[in-house]
Amino acid sequence: MQVHGWAEYVITRSYRCHIQLTHMPHSLGKPAGGLPMSSAQLAKPSSKQRVRTLWISDVHLGTRDCQAEHLSAFLKRYQADKVYLVGDIIDGWKMRSGMYWPQAHTNVIRRLLTMSKRGTEVIYITGNHDEFLRRYSKLILGNIQLLDEAVHVTADGRRLLVIHGDQFDVITRYHRWLAFLGDSAYEFTLTLNRWLNHWRAKYGYGYWSLSAYLKHKVKTAVSFISDFEEAIAHECVKRGLDGVVCGHIHHAEIRRVGEVEYLNCGDWVESCSALIEHLDGTIELFRLADAHLQQKAAAQQEPVVESVV
Repeated sequence: MQVHGWAEYVITRSYRCHIQLTHMPHSLGKPAGGLPMSSAQLAKPSSKQRVRTLWISDVHLGTRDCQAEHLSAFLKRYQADKVYLVGDIIDGWKMRSGMYWPQAHTNVIRRLLTMSKRGTEVIYITGNHDEFLRRYSKLILGNIQLLDEAVHVTADGRRLLVIHGDQFDVITRYHRWLAFLGDSAYEFTLTLNRWLNHWRAKYGYGYWSLSAYLKHKVKTAVSFISDFEEAIAHECVKRGLDGVVCGHIHHAEIRRVGEVEYLNCGDWVESCSALIEHLDGTIELFRLADAHLQQKAAAQQEPVVESVV
C-alpha cells in the first residue's frame, strides 16, 4: 500500500482504531536505540497528573530513530484536556523508501486515540514530513481534528500560534532538494549518534547528542535557528498574538524573542521533549533526560529504613 493510501486508510477509519491498527505493518527486530534508560525506569505515578495542554512534535513515526516507547510512557503519565501534535508526527518522506513500523509506533497511535476516546481533544497540526495529510486539513473525527495551524488560548489568557514551522524555513519552502539532502545528512548524524551512545552506555556513560552538539557549535546551524526564531516571532507580531508554539528544528526551547514568547517542543528523536501547560496557564519544558536525573536524585535522597528484629 502506498504511503498516501495507508495514511488515508488510518485517518478515515480511526474511530475503529482498535481493529484497524492491528493490520498496520510491523518490522522484525529490536526497537531503535537512543536514550540509555528504558521507559520502565521512569516510575509510574500512582495517578495520572492532570494538566491542561500537552504539545509534542517531530516524533517521526516510521523511522528507526523515533523514540516511540518513551513517548508512550510520557503520554501515560498525564490526563490532558488537549493534546497538540505539532507536525512531523508521521515521517512520510522516509516511508517513501520503505516501511518501518514496529509495534511501539502503533502503540503511540493507540495511546493518542485512547486519550481522545476518554475526552482529550487531539489537534494534529501538519508538518513538512507529513505534508501528505494537508489535503485532509479541517477534517474532524470525534475529538480529533486535523489542521495546518491553530491559535491556543492559555488558562491565563495568552494567545499562542501553534504551527509546525516549516513555513518559515526558506530551504524547505524554496529549495526542496536541499531540504531532502539536509534530511539525509541529519539521518546519517542520527545513525552515528545511535552507535556512539550504544558504546557510551556500554561503558557506563550517559546519553549525549552529537547532532545537538553540532547545532550549538556549528556557526551556520546556530544562525539558522536564530533566523527561524526571528521569522516566526515576526509573524506573531503581525497577527497580534502573544507567542508561538512550534517544532521543526528539533531544538527545544522557551524564551522571549522581542515581544513574543517563543516555545519550541523539540522532538522525540533526540531530546525526547515536550511542552506542558499546567492548570494555571504556566508552561513547562519537559525533557526526558532531565526527568530521569531528577528521579535518580530523589531516589538517592530517600532515607534508608533499617528493619528491626
